[in-house]
Amino acid sequence: MDPILLLLIIGGAGAIGFYMAWNIGANDVANSMATAVGARAITFRQAVLIAGILNFIGAVFVGSHVTQTIKGNIVYPDTIPDPHTLLLGFIASLLAASIFVMLSTWKEMPVSTTHSVIGALIGFGLMAGGISSVNWIKLGEVASSWLLSPIAGALIAFIVFKVIVKSIFEKKDPVNAAKLVGPGIIGVTAFMIVSSLFLKTNLGEMLGLTDLDIVLILSGLIGIVIAAASAIMLREIKAKSYHDYDTVERIFRRL
Repeated sequence: MDPILLLLIIGGAGAIGFYMAWNIGANDVANSMATAVGARAITFRQAVLIAGILNFIGAVFVGSHVTQTIKGNIVYPDTIPDPHTLLLGFIASLLAASIFVMLSTWKEMPVSTTHSVIGALIGFGLMAGGISSVNWIKLGEVASSWLLSPIAGALIAFIVFKVIVKSIFEKKDPVNAAKLVGPGIIGVTAFMIVSSLFLKTNLGEMLGLTDLDIVLILSGLIGIVIAAASAIMLREIKAKSYHDYDTVERIFRRL
């Protein structure tokens, strides 16, 4: 391939990638941060800062897993012998998904970038290589997660909400209950995040933490430290009245 043409393709792909990143910020990030902003736990500017940092960290440490699936497990590259066609097809899929997410954002519809990209790849695969070029088994696994994720999310949210109501809001002193239960929730959350980073990313291998028992113990210790720090941070908060639910909300904002 001509070097100038290759440079133009790389530059165009990079520009489309930035375009998709902008759309992700406008739609996907808004989906994940909307509840926190809507509950006034954080401000809009804080949401932008938090999302920017965490999305970067997630892309660096966890993004490779999704990239592996997208680049070779949705459409079989071997069924499209011309590498130029494969290259342009992936770029076209990225552009098509970006446009769809942008139009959805314009119409105020929360959509998934994952759905958009996979749908675009399927369309490219069918056009370039036919039905046999699509990994229908893997697609079925991904599609099943689209169905199960909302159900699992709803179930977990229901359980967490019930636990919070029973352990905090139905207590005689909800503020002290929140100061007691809140750090525990944060500690468990920290444990799950840290253990996932060690077990599901290359961070564990980089640090030499590949043994499950060691990872669980270390994650548990980190969770305990964070829970203790949260308890210390909340210690000075005082209730304004006997049933001071505003202070309870303020506690969860800090957490």
